[in-house]
Amino acid sequence: MKLSVKSDYAARAVLELSRAHPGGEVVRVEDLARLHGIPPNYLVQILIALKARGLVKSVRGKDGGYLLARPPAQISLGDVLRSIHGAVFDTPALEDGNCPRELHRAWKGLRTAVESAADAVNFQQLVEEGAEKERMFYI
Repeated sequence: MKLSVKSDYAARAVLELSRAHPGGEVVRVEDLARLHGIPPNYLVQILIALKARGLVKSVRGKDGGYLLARPPAQISLGDVLRSIHGAVFDTPALEDGNCPRELHRAWKGLRTAVESAADAVNFQQLVEEGAEKERMFYI
């Protein structure tokens, strides 16, 4: 299984918006792009996909940008991956009637494990983990 750079960029964007969430801050696309080295036009496409899935919302105007549509604790890494790829893990073998049953079960088990692992990580946990590392650095 290999995830695209698009899914990594999407996760970075949601993490950054999660950091800004407690203050209700709107984050500009240009700032997100510059902070993470993401081409701004590509980031806009990613944010549109995240918005379509109800993970982020946009604010228009001079002070416009993006913010989370719900608290970071309610957004999992699996949610972000599904917004970008449609599925966390997929293989044509799951739809292939000629796939041997034992292999089909193995693929299905792998899909379940990967999706469960991705859904077990929420962005509040990631924000707290990052804040803890910063505190440890200054000790």
